[in-house]
Amino acid sequence: MKKFGLIAGTLLVLLTSPLHIPTAVFAQQEAPAYAKWSIVAIKEVRIKYPQAKIVDYLHEGRETQGDKTIEKFKLWLKQSDKEFGVYVKIHYVTKTSKIENIELQEVTS
Repeated sequence: MKKFGLIAGTLLVLLTSPLHIPTAVFAQQEAPAYAKWSIVAIKEVRIKYPQAKIVDYLHEGRETQGDKTIEKFKLWLKQSDKEFGVYVKIHYVTKTSKIENIELQEVTS
């Protein structure tokens, strides 16, 4: 019976004590640098494939060439019984973020 009282007392202390969890655990993570370009890629794919559902997404990297940058993504889509990938390349001026061109290339398998 003493053992039960010790366990019950310990549980009571644990349940009623404030938890001391560092606030850093709850701090929001900073959005990745490519986040705004992800939105552009997703919008473009939705425009071209309005009936498809986006089932997966990958940022494949960034390429800088002089004063221009290319953000590269791959989105995996499902439309009816068909699944396929779409590569998206967003070409923009690095300093101004002005989009110059967006390429979409569909791939299967």
